[in-house]
Amino acid sequence: MPRLFFGLELPANLKQQLLRLRVPVTGARWQSRHQLHLTLVFLGQVPAPALPALLAAAAGVRGAPFELEVRGLGTFGPPEQPRNLWAGVVPETPVAELHHRLVTAMGAAGVATESRRFRPHITLARFARPAGSVVPLLAARADTGFGRWPVSEFVLFDSTPGAGGSVYTVRRRFPLMA
Repeated sequence: MPRLFFGLELPANLKQQLLRLRVPVTGARWQSRHQLHLTLVFLGQVPAPALPALLAAAAGVRGAPFELEVRGLGTFGPPEQPRNLWAGVVPETPVAELHHRLVTAMGAAGVATESRRFRPHITLARFARPAGSVVPLLAARADTGFGRWPVSEFVLFDSTPGAGGSVYTVRRRFPLMA
């Protein structure tokens, strides 16, 4: 069964900016250039018979293209011992609206989605225990702008676990149209 999620691809110039943030931190597993993305909706393991309905539902999702700026850093978990380090995006509203439309479409198609609260972000590093502090990095870059990009599509990704972290492969692209 494929492990799937919907997300936004980042342009190469933004990935390059984010890769420059890598500093030595205990327990940090930094994301590679190929792993940087913004997750919209995580689906998990999807049975093959559900794929046609999933793809049809995603193709019916509408929304106007928008522009995002990657700005600021934050953590899941306390900055002294984070679980994840992430970069934020502004404005969050168009991303949250696209997330909501996708969740609604998947529900109508009978495809289960993750139920935790959605917070638009780009994961930069995941941490093993014991995790080192990222307080100095946050203090230095908390509100840094890393660049903008026009969002004109969302993507269905296949996620394959690997020794160096998950490998993400584009399965299908869906253009945004008003």
